[in-house]
Amino acid sequence: MPTTVQAALLGVLQGITEFLPVSSTAHLRIAESLLGYQDPGGVFTVLIQLGSILAIMWLYRKKIIDIIGGLLSRHEARQFTLAIVVATIPALLAGALLSGFVKNVLYESPSVFAAAFILGGLVMLVVERMGPSPVVQNAEHTHVSRAFGIGLCQMLALIPGVSRSGATIVGGMAMGLDRPAAAEFSFFLAMPTMTAAFAHDLFEVRHQLSPDRVLEIGIGLIAAFLASLAVITPFLLFVRRSGFAPFAWYRIGVGLAILAAIAAGWL
Repeated sequence: MPTTVQAALLGVLQGITEFLPVSSTAHLRIAESLLGYQDPGGVFTVLIQLGSILAIMWLYRKKIIDIIGGLLSRHEARQFTLAIVVATIPALLAGALLSGFVKNVLYESPSVFAAAFILGGLVMLVVERMGPSPVVQNAEHTHVSRAFGIGLCQMLALIPGVSRSGATIVGGMAMGLDRPAAAEFSFFLAMPTMTAAFAHDLFEVRHQLSPDRVLEIGIGLIAAFLASLAVITPFLLFVRRSGFAPFAWYRIGVGLAILAAIAAGWL
């Protein structure tokens, strides 16, 4: 299969899974292995994340402009901005301290992916069925203390297979946000968190960038952008209707499949 086709398929996978609570990193690593795609230094995987970042910023561009424009005049805008900043800090600190261990040790262990998928699915089921009654129906009304709790949950996303969006959405529900508000807060939190992670990773792989890979990276980035645009609104509608249990069972199923693949020697 041509590398450009592989790049397009991986870009679509990145865009679809980035904002769903199913771990885009794990899906990409597994798909790259199955396709035989070579990504020295993880350059491709790092750069196509920009497509998903740009997609979420484009979808929420009006709200972003409203919040920035209201920082001097609206208390809600200042509170929401502070909540996002507070929620971002724990993951940035944990990433700075542990990124080497995560990438060099945890990312190389398929069993870690499997365990994270299964445990994450079980936690999602528990919070979905036994979590507190929601008291926040609007992401912009998230108090700083709740945001900090969500930020602590986001730290768990350093473990491959946990899912950044999954950790923050479940954390939001555990902190009293309803499903749509938890999902929307997760999307806004993704903007600074993913941008910081992208900048850090790009700096690390800067010496491995080469002109001959520009085409496949560009294809993957555009595919990720378009796929993210296509999936976010339907995802919110689905969550309002059906909740997160289907994603939880999907995670458990994928985790068990990874364990079976490990046992069979495929991974």
